[in-house]
Amino acid sequence: MASGSGPRMTLPTRLVLQAMLDDPTQEMYGLQIGREAGLPSGTIHPILIRLEGYGWLESRWEDIEPGKEGRPRRRYYRLKPDKIAHIGAALARVPAQASLSRLNPWFAGGAP
Repeated sequence: MASGSGPRMTLPTRLVLQAMLDDPTQEMYGLQIGREAGLPSGTIHPILIRLEGYGWLESRWEDIEPGKEGRPRRRYYRLKPDKIAHIGAALARVPAQASLSRLNPWFAGGAP
């Protein structure tokens, strides 16, 4: 899947990347990225998998004992340091789009 052209810059993809660029060296887990991006969990993980396939992200499973922690292990993602400038430039090339409310009125406070 790796390609020089990069992924399609859909609005959800842009929101995920922008959330991660707020602190590009920080590791974040999927639900955390979803909260920051304002997107539902079912939208986040396919985007993260796609971005990792393009070589823009790297990921790792946290090293915990789920029974002790009382929750499943989290998969942490971070931007690859050598791709941060490229990602910023790719986002800058995308024309400004309408707000998230255009994508789904539910995000603007409307009923689903």
